[in-house]
Amino acid sequence: MQFELSDTAKEYQEKLLAFMDEHIYPAEAVYHRQMAEAGDPNFHPPILEELKAEARKRGLWNLFHPHKDEAWGSPGLSNLDYAPLAEIMGRSPYIAPEAMNCNAPDTGNMEVLQLFGTEEHKEKYLKPLLAGEIASAFCMTEPAVASSDATNVELRMVADGDEYVLNGRKWFASNALHANCKVLIVMGKTNLEAETHRQQSMMVVPIDAPGVTIVRGLPVFGYMDREGHAEILFEDVRVPKTALLAGEGDGFMISQARLGPGRIHHCMRSIGMAERALDLMISRAQSRTTFGQPVAMRSNIQDWIAEARIEIEMIRLLVFKTAYLMDTVGNQKARTEIAAIKVAAPEIALKIIDRAIQVHGGGGVTDDFPLASFYAHQRTLRIADGPDEVHKRTIARVELRRMEAELSRA
Repeated sequence: MQFELSDTAKEYQEKLLAFMDEHIYPAEAVYHRQMAEAGDPNFHPPILEELKAEARKRGLWNLFHPHKDEAWGSPGLSNLDYAPLAEIMGRSPYIAPEAMNCNAPDTGNMEVLQLFGTEEHKEKYLKPLLAGEIASAFCMTEPAVASSDATNVELRMVADGDEYVLNGRKWFASNALHANCKVLIVMGKTNLEAETHRQQSMMVVPIDAPGVTIVRGLPVFGYMDREGHAEILFEDVRVPKTALLAGEGDGFMISQARLGPGRIHHCMRSIGMAERALDLMISRAQSRTTFGQPVAMRSNIQDWIAEARIEIEMIRLLVFKTAYLMDTVGNQKARTEIAAIKVAAPEIALKIIDRAIQVHGGGGVTDDFPLASFYAHQRTLRIADGPDEVHKRTIARVELRRMEAELSRA
């Protein structure tokens, strides 16, 4: 396996690192000040629009998008080439991805609309999403059922003439409280009599459609994220049959197409957070003295620093391997590796962030440093992108089948 980045990817890496140093890191304090002054957890700070304009000027726009499109600045990078770029963005996860139009869930939704949307969907929603003019949300998880098994979803999508009528409740619809959110991609059941994985469909629903009610924003370990994680009630929401993505019963197929690349993006951003946490841990350990010695001289702290470097390098290589396989043999054949990175990346990032918090002492649990927020969101990621247990189940089943096949050939 060759993990060498293309010359194009190396060029983007240099440009992105410069943008981070010259604009993103200096903007963090401005961002937090503007949010605090607004007094609104869902306020859209002006600094983000300034950063977006600068990113577009520098050609750092829609880097995630695998389909080359000069009109929208999409360079058409492979998963392997995009992976280290997502890692760099992960060092400032609440600003950098959105500044370059590479933030979830918009990235996944744009890919869904590109692959499965109608020309109407693309004109009305995909183009403004690619332009960074609007935001979108993805509605799958429900409060009344264990949504780690998506066959449990209960929201109904009932055909009625030329329309579908939607009834149900979703939650953790990330981005639904974003000031610019205009559209939802909703997963529900269209046919209860079909085969288990053909009961579900996905539809495009305007967020202001009659019957769509934002019930509340959900906190994540006490943090109210700017983009929001909304609980949404759908009561007799009518959409035209043209709202359907792909076809009836294609909901699972669409979700699998959406989740593969998204997991690469999440995992690389996790590594970026781990790298920044390590930098902060080292800086703090070098600047603090306890019992007559710099904290950095303590053997356990040196162990933590060494282990962090080892583990970051390990998980980065696993993510690179996964990206390489997705590019060369496809998402389905890379399913074991995709599941593995989803478990390993947040686990390792959490461990490093936790130790960085410990080195920071009381400061580590405050908002004076990004570590507490990093920790909360990495812990949430172990559930949000599919719980660890489901990914481990996927890996185990593949391994069990492998052994059964070997025994049958013996």
